[in-house]
Amino acid sequence: MGQGALLFDLDGTMLHSDPIHLAVFADMMAPLGLDVSEDFYMTHVHGRLNVDFFAEFLPDHPNPQRLSDDKEAAFRARLPRPYPAMAGVVALMARARAQGWKRAVVTNAMRPNAECMLDAIGLRDQFDTIIIGEECSRGKPDPEPYRAAMAALDVAPEHAIAFEDSPSGVRAAAASGAYTVGIRSSLDDATLRAAGAHVTLSDFTDPALAPVLARLSGAPQ
Repeated sequence: MGQGALLFDLDGTMLHSDPIHLAVFADMMAPLGLDVSEDFYMTHVHGRLNVDFFAEFLPDHPNPQRLSDDKEAAFRARLPRPYPAMAGVVALMARARAQGWKRAVVTNAMRPNAECMLDAIGLRDQFDTIIIGEECSRGKPDPEPYRAAMAALDVAPEHAIAFEDSPSGVRAAAASGAYTVGIRSSLDDATLRAAGAHVTLSDFTDPALAPVLARLSGAPQ
């Protein structure tokens, strides 16, 4: 099935956007009685679909979809343009193009956010497909978004490498059968490995990336 592929989460993986999300959540949730500290965000929000968070913490809210839409609109408004990509990711994308590796974004962000973030880091046109969790039957931590990406790219799990920064995303990628790399943008090696990461990197300049990419050398080109 096809050639090798790189599958990327977006928030916290291709750009360090979590501080913006945290600030927006804190501002929006305070009037609703929730104190969103950094610890609370990393434990209960990070990597999850908004609908799953709201179902747990605001089950009686009359319009959770409107709340989600407002939250994501506020994030897009606060995201500076341009915005720095995660260190090394632009060079990795250039290498992927040169090697003929297929490339996908697999994210729980809504589509307008995904497109906004990719525009901000200058990589909007670098992907073969963008898979959105809420457009799948189930979002992360379910493996369905990663399975959808591999089906869209016609790539088998053993020829796919996934990059993730959250336990939710790592669990999804690992369960899909992709070789799963944790990016330590917000969490440590032990936490990401506990969720299922095969290896972790500080960012895409980490020397440990080289042996990871070597896994694709046996994939049909």
